[in-house]
Amino acid sequence: MVKETKFYDVLGVDPSASADQLKSAYKKGALKHHPDKNAKNPDAAEKFKDLSRAYEILQDPQKRQLYDQYGEEGLEQSGAAGGMNPEDLFAQWFGGGSAFGGMFGGGMRDTGPKKARTIHHVHKVSLEDIYRGKVSKLALQKSIICPACDGRGGKEGAVKTCTGCNGAGMKTMMRQMGPMIQRFQTVCPDCQGEGEIIRDKDRCKRCLGKKTVVERKVLHVHVDKGVKSGHKIDFRGEGDQMPGIQPGDVQFEIEQKPHTRFQRKDDDLFYHAEIDLLTALAGGAINIEHLDDRWLTVNIFPGEPITPGQIKVIKGQGMPSFRHHDFGNLYIQFDVKFPAAEEMRHLELLEKVLPPRPRQLQPPADAMIEDFDLEDVDPRGQARAQGAAGADEEEEDGIPHGAERMQCASQ
Repeated sequence: MVKETKFYDVLGVDPSASADQLKSAYKKGALKHHPDKNAKNPDAAEKFKDLSRAYEILQDPQKRQLYDQYGEEGLEQSGAAGGMNPEDLFAQWFGGGSAFGGMFGGGMRDTGPKKARTIHHVHKVSLEDIYRGKVSKLALQKSIICPACDGRGGKEGAVKTCTGCNGAGMKTMMRQMGPMIQRFQTVCPDCQGEGEIIRDKDRCKRCLGKKTVVERKVLHVHVDKGVKSGHKIDFRGEGDQMPGIQPGDVQFEIEQKPHTRFQRKDDDLFYHAEIDLLTALAGGAINIEHLDDRWLTVNIFPGEPITPGQIKVIKGQGMPSFRHHDFGNLYIQFDVKFPAAEEMRHLELLEKVLPPRPRQLQPPADAMIEDFDLEDVDPRGQARAQGAAGADEEEEDGIPHGAERMQCASQ
């Protein structure tokens, strides 16, 4: 049982109504009784206010619980009696303008922002700085309340509220269009939309009546280890200031710069290493400059030949995890560089050392045989050939071989 049913009766629903039923009832009633649709019916305006107040209370679970137990008196004693402007509540459903457009006249009043805009900046950071962490000093220009006039725009007592618009900056005009009356808003010509009137001689000499001045502000942006592109760092209240509203915020979005040696995927690093044929077959070592000025010596052991395109991993040498203490992996993809033709002397020695050639497929004895020599392919033809090979070379599940290998490497 609920103590009172007034708000439920206004919406025309049962006290056990669900949130969706409350929404549906409010939308139907608000559209029917909106003042713009019932300009000549004052009762409709009061009904619209009652609907808005009832829905504002009942759509909030905490306020609804208080109302069910203690009624309106309990809401007022707890300070939860609401009070949102009916037009503002209506705007949450139908946007900033009137739901009825020019048919029933005009738009609803714009209450203006309660908080200044947020200043957005993109902070480009190198992979080295993300690996080690960094504090960046970034300067920005922002508006602050004029310290000379404390945001009044002029001498104390010299700033007058515009009588033409009552300080709103906008005037509501009406005009007859056949059987209908159209109501619209326009900038007040008396104060040029400022809502106040200041004589030129009384204007603040520093801000010239604008109430704000531009200030240069330096912020210390902490770039934590392992952050990723798209990570946002917020500075609350460090944005623009305007009289009568809360200061805005400043938001920096991290964007990782491209790197010349490494590619990054989450916490893993990928490195492309080119080695000679002798190192690939007989072993050796390569040196890799890491992101923190260390050099990694990577050993390639004899008897474990490296094939072109092969991927190896060094665990724990990738990127640091954001706000954790572990590291990803470093994946190395090898490209084996074969010697030029003029360097390939003494091929007979290789034939003695390397395993014998596998037996080739032989044509039938009565087959017609033609001899051909290979030629180099121009870049455009090579690209087409590689694309065709990649399209045909698929496993049974339809995944290209190259994609499958990369997927395994990043696990």
